[in-house]
Amino acid sequence: MIRRLLDIDKVSIRVQGAKKSTAHSVLVNSVSCHVNAGEVLAIIGANGAGKSTLLNAIAGDIAFTGNITIDGVSDQAKLRARQIAVLPQLSLLNFPYRVSEVVGLARIPHDSGRQRDDEIVQEALTLMDISYLSERLYTELSGGEKQRVQLARVFAQIWQQADAPNGTRLLLLDEPTAALDLGHQKLLMGAIRELASHGVAVVMVLHDINLAARYADKALALLCSERLAFGTIEQVITRQNIKSLFDVDVHIAQHPEHNSPVVIGL
Repeated sequence: MIRRLLDIDKVSIRVQGAKKSTAHSVLVNSVSCHVNAGEVLAIIGANGAGKSTLLNAIAGDIAFTGNITIDGVSDQAKLRARQIAVLPQLSLLNFPYRVSEVVGLARIPHDSGRQRDDEIVQEALTLMDISYLSERLYTELSGGEKQRVQLARVFAQIWQQADAPNGTRLLLLDEPTAALDLGHQKLLMGAIRELASHGVAVVMVLHDINLAARYADKALALLCSERLAFGTIEQVITRQNIKSLFDVDVHIAQHPEHNSPVVIGL
């Protein structure tokens, strides 16, 4: 049975303090889409299209009109930290915590016990190929290493289905591949697919259209704050839509191994 986990219905977001719905004040305009448990949704579009803003609304960080429900419930404030993990576009942390301590922060909302939490932290570190950094200070790491630590942290927050009310788990990622090399991009996307296979719904903002095509089940294309297209990868990633989104001409080929669309610039 398909379980709709995230439902976004006619969501609009305006610049704080703006009273009129002008093109300059509307950041997201009446956008609707949905994600089922176990699905990966990629949000694509040009800079300033409203991708990160919509993700922040799903996370409950900014005000909006319309309706966002998670597992049929609109008010998630009390349960959010136990069922939703968020990787923002920029993660600021300037305290000299050890890497294991940073990842361990994700387990604070849960009551799984110190021993199990320590195990989860180590498992998340292994998943992101940073076990060797466990005792290093976060402030001494490179940009790519910091990104992998933050990814391990959000994974650890929703690691166990038993931690979340009704088993509801939602992962929100804003440009998760930023600062990652090709090998670690593949590692990350494989980890995302693995989480999805265990019922986690994933919503991620991606600029790499080919990564979105390869690893996502659905795509939401935003153009000037509005929904241009929503559906399967094949429905959304088309020559016409890419032209509308980015004003570039492309050829859409088929990946020789995975049969997913591949966008090739002309």
